[in-house]
Amino acid sequence: MELKELFLKQLERETTVTRKAVERVPEGRNDWKPHEKSMALGYLAALVATMPGWVAFVIERDELNFKDSSSEEFKTKTYSTKAELLTKLEEGAARARRALEGTTEAHLMKRWRFAMGDQVLYEAPRYVALLDSVFSHLAHHRGQLTVYLRLNEASVPAIYGPSADEQH
Repeated sequence: MELKELFLKQLERETTVTRKAVERVPEGRNDWKPHEKSMALGYLAALVATMPGWVAFVIERDELNFKDSSSEEFKTKTYSTKAELLTKLEEGAARARRALEGTTEAHLMKRWRFAMGDQVLYEAPRYVALLDSVFSHLAHHRGQLTVYLRLNEASVPAIYGPSADEQH
């Protein structure tokens, strides 16, 4: 199996379970935080909803540099409604699918990096960046989001196995 096929299957699985979590985000609570040092719910929900789309910029760009004005579009913005979050999730997943379908194994072996100005924060082959910076990172933040859901009395979806609210 080629890496891009593996990533396409992973993208579909992760998009499906991410959708289940995003669908349960309570509206009107964007500023809610479980602790003063925590991310706000609205920011976290937007981050989770847009992360599948990160696949595309890892494939299409050699670098994401947050000090470069061309990277402004990649900064997370909050949204007021679940409908907006779900639209961003679907748009990002569609871009990611197209990027994966159009890439090659050789391209996935090339280096990719994340920087802040001249400071390189992360550099790895694209396939490793997809694993670490997209899929593992998404699982981490989606896990945070499920805790936020519980603390806001929203039901927690089954993700990789049952939850207290969903047994399948």
